[in-house]
Amino acid sequence: MLPTLVLASSSPWRREILDKLGLPYRTKHPEIDETPLPDESAAALVSRLAEEKARAVAPAYKDALVIGSDQVAVLDEQIIGKPGTHERATEQLRALSGRSITFLTGLCLLNTATGKTHVEVVPFHVHFRKLSDGLIEDYLQHEQPYNCAGSFRSEGAGIVLFERLEGEDPNTLVGLPLIRLVRMLEAEGVSPFQFQRS
Repeated sequence: MLPTLVLASSSPWRREILDKLGLPYRTKHPEIDETPLPDESAAALVSRLAEEKARAVAPAYKDALVIGSDQVAVLDEQIIGKPGTHERATEQLRALSGRSITFLTGLCLLNTATGKTHVEVVPFHVHFRKLSDGLIEDYLQHEQPYNCAGSFRSEGAGIVLFERLEGEDPNTLVGLPLIRLVRMLEAEGVSPFQFQRS
């Protein structure tokens, strides 16, 4: 019998990505404190939070594979948060003009039956065009990405801001690295197609 697949997230974007595999799965919102620890690096933060999210959900499922994921955007080794306001988004995009930002996504797959975890941090790089104030204003008025780290939605009109994208899996940029997730499932002896046949 196959384990239950659980996504420890309430993110509609992560659900949309996982839907691409056509797998049956459940979702459960993880209740955790996402505050960074003192002197914690961005990579250590997303690795820890991805695992904490999976562990927070795990007790509700006896025989499950629980997926946890967390992501931050980094510029000059500083984490860039969600802007929240139009003014802050304008500042963020001006700072990103002609530069590159790195998204680090922590991914965890936890087997609740064995306690085994697989944890990885997957980078993805976004290289920005030179952005005029006019383009920034037009984009922000169009998409209003104030709840998105870096002040853009790559899956939407944010693509007009980019020079190029660099990474192994474009799903990573939106918050769930599917290529790595499939490898983790296989390491647990499960092919994604087994879920579809069950």
